[in-house]
Amino acid sequence: MSKINTRQMIIIALMIAVEIVLTRFLSINLPTIRIGFGFLPIAIVAILYGPIWAGIAAVLGDIIGATLFSPFGIFPGFTLTALLIGVVYGVFLYKHPKSLPRTLIAVLIVTIVLQLTLDTYWVQLLTGQGFIALLPSRVIRTIIMIPVQIILIQTMARVVFGIGGKYVSFGN
Repeated sequence: MSKINTRQMIIIALMIAVEIVLTRFLSINLPTIRIGFGFLPIAIVAILYGPIWAGIAAVLGDIIGATLFSPFGIFPGFTLTALLIGVVYGVFLYKHPKSLPRTLIAVLIVTIVLQLTLDTYWVQLLTGQGFIALLPSRVIRTIIMIPVQIILIQTMARVVFGIGGKYVSFGN
């Protein structure tokens, strides 16, 4: 794990705070799905600092957000998914933030494997509903979010690293 300085720690903390706000307050919450943009701050941490810090940020965002704002509290399954999402984004986006193929692979793994499959399993455990019964609305969410995530992550990578590839300034 690479060492980070105070400025980088503050940026990670701010991204965690933004993730909590985007996930808990500025997302559409339906009984078995959530549509929002909480993935973006975690992707930014992944782009800037890699998979370990992105995983840590995602876990902290999940734990803090669930502790403070969820009526159900912390569920370890969702925390595991959050960790894996941060790690996947970090593995694919760190040092290659503007690579469309890498962004596509990361988003497909996150949306299909982790959010559609793994999170649906966690929802099934919590609600007692059948896995197959949960899938239709979650598949629609996945179909919507794949292009949204790709476009926003690519746009943010270009903002952070500039159109010409020069790093803009987030404290690396």
